Amino acid sequence: QVQLVESGGGLVQAGSSLRLSCAASGRSFSYNAMAWFRQAPGKEREFVAAIYWSGISTYYADSVKGRFTISRDNTKNMLYLQMNSLKSEDTAVYSCAAAGTAYYDTDPRSYDYWGQGTQVTVSS
Repeated sequence: QVQLVESGGGLVQAGSSLRLSCAASGRSFSYNAMAWFRQAPGKEREFVAAIYWSGISTYYADSVKGRFTISRDNTKNMLYLQMNSLKSEDTAVYSCAAAGTAYYDTDPRSYDYWGQGTQVTVSS
């Protein structure tokens, strides 16, 4: 059974940092692009960041560029999101996703596997 399980969320103050992790099991995603999305209450799911299968290329939403860093460790089947300088508008449920191909996309429909999500709450 393929699973993506996020961890690392929590309640922090504005300006703080958090590191989210996504553990994949059931199959290897070493050759699949992966991404982080988020969804705030009452809003649609939003693209945050994506990474090419090898990790050589990354892409970020303008709202997080310069503050968030996506990375992966294919030897451990892990995906990470380092979030610095957090703002109240970053409050959301963050989910990791694995694409069906090596190429990333900002469209959630390009992703075949999803985790349940981890809550990140930033107080101002």
